[in-house]
Amino acid sequence: MNQLLTVETERVDDIPVLLTHMQRMGLPALINDHFPTHGNRTGLDVGHLLAVWLAYILSRGDHRLSHVQPWVDKRLHTLNHTLEADFTPLDWTDDRLAAVLRLLSQDRHWQAFEQALCGRLLRVYALEAKTVRIDTTSASGYWSISDGGLFQFGHSKDYRPDLPQVKVALATLDPLGLPVATDVIEGHRADDPLYIPAVERVRKTLDQKGLLYVGDCKMAALGTRAFLARGGDHYLCPLAKAQCPEARRAAYLASEAAQDPVAITDRDSRRVAEAFEVNERLTAETPDGEPFTWIERRLVVRSLGQAEAAEKALQGRLAKAEAHLAKLNERGRGKRRYDERGAFEARVEAILKRHKVTGLLQVEIEEEITTRTVRAYGDQPLRIQWRRRFSVSTRRDSQALAAHLAGLGWRVYATNHDGLTLSQAVWAYRGQYVLERSFGRLKGQPLSLSPMYLQRDDHATGLVRLLSLGLRVLILLEFVVRRQLALEQAKLSGVYAGNPKRATARPTAELLLEAFKDITLTVVVFPEGRYYHLTPLTVPQVRILALLGFVVEIYTGLCRESVKPP
Repeated sequence: MNQLLTVETERVDDIPVLLTHMQRMGLPALINDHFPTHGNRTGLDVGHLLAVWLAYILSRGDHRLSHVQPWVDKRLHTLNHTLEADFTPLDWTDDRLAAVLRLLSQDRHWQAFEQALCGRLLRVYALEAKTVRIDTTSASGYWSISDGGLFQFGHSKDYRPDLPQVKVALATLDPLGLPVATDVIEGHRADDPLYIPAVERVRKTLDQKGLLYVGDCKMAALGTRAFLARGGDHYLCPLAKAQCPEARRAAYLASEAAQDPVAITDRDSRRVAEAFEVNERLTAETPDGEPFTWIERRLVVRSLGQAEAAEKALQGRLAKAEAHLAKLNERGRGKRRYDERGAFEARVEAILKRHKVTGLLQVEIEEEITTRTVRAYGDQPLRIQWRRRFSVSTRRDSQALAAHLAGLGWRVYATNHDGLTLSQAVWAYRGQYVLERSFGRLKGQPLSLSPMYLQRDDHATGLVRLLSLGLRVLILLEFVVRRQLALEQAKLSGVYAGNPKRATARPTAELLLEAFKDITLTVVVFPEGRYYHLTPLTVPQVRILALLGFVVEIYTGLCRESVKPP
């Protein structure tokens, strides 16, 4: 008997992995607990709605509100089975998603939720809090500026000072880069005053003292260091010229401690830096107005790689300056002639200053005066015409150059941590790339904060906080797999396109999710029921599920209600 059949398909991809992982994190339940909604609200609860939205963002790399509902409409069976909840695509209309952003923008509820989430993650994933890294970034966009609004002109870290921006401050936990506190700030605010509020948030969240806070030179404000030291915590940050002038650094390099620096080596015993330390007694006023005195360790560190790169750059600048000065001696059409010595000397000084080699090149200027006889012509009598010509010669000042090279690569760091060795302090600061990687994920793929397709301040604040949750999802997914591979002393293979034999013990979350692309659910509808067929899972996919501690039924269960056609 001929039957009318309907064939439907759904892209499953990494949706079950993401939603199951978010449920393990307790994300939907905590959202529902800390963000109360209106009593007349119907439909899917906010926690699961947000989880599906995050799955869309992480799968598609797109946070536009209007694109979520069509995406959900094509994956209803997968989402219903994974969430074990009934809903319709109308639950993900852009007005409902905007309402979620407004909920997340409420500071009081967000801070309580972030504190509860961090506590749960530390407990569930057995994470230990020792080092916290704090920094800020900016996101630019084509926004309208309003007085007192979030979007303002300011110092752009995206190199777009012509565009309004919003600032994001992150405090992350080592060694994962897991966000502990997220703040959204007006784009014109300076970075220096943002560190103390971030530290207070972290202290309230972790309820722990004795942590090491690592930041850049903007965290090195004297008041910030005093606040951390008085509160029983430690800091590690480089000192800018305002905190440690060149004269003070030169005094450190001329001190007795500099005569025997400690060699800093990497895991392969290669020497990468050298360092020594001196102590300074400091007194500063804390935010509560009370003076506080403490002993600070000044770590004077020379990065050999940075010194080598700086020396190479200096040699290049010297060569360019010498070539530029030599051209002043050339004669010919279009070449400027200097008749005044002062103008010629000013030109020489400008060249030295432009190439930053003042004091490293010894310059001698010679003056030559020539005359010639001009014959009489018409009513012009015979006359003598004289010309002044300047030339320059250069020689490198070997003594000044040697002194300059000896000072390259040195930087002064400050810490009040007595338990850190010089080597530990150097490597602790070099771990700042972990935080920069989190910023890269937040602003680039797959979270894609920039560009931001929103105009309202509360929507933008809510979106940044939503994406910070997505950042936590990625970091913990990656952490679980890497930790399990380390316990098994094994590597994961079959996840690199075009090179199935390539293996890694440290796969990224993006690589793990990419391995689940192109998993498709085919649904054949006939009068007696539905027949489901799922793309068979590959060996690498099954392996990743096992590393995550997930059962394959999160995929194969999609076919549980399948009825075989007659």
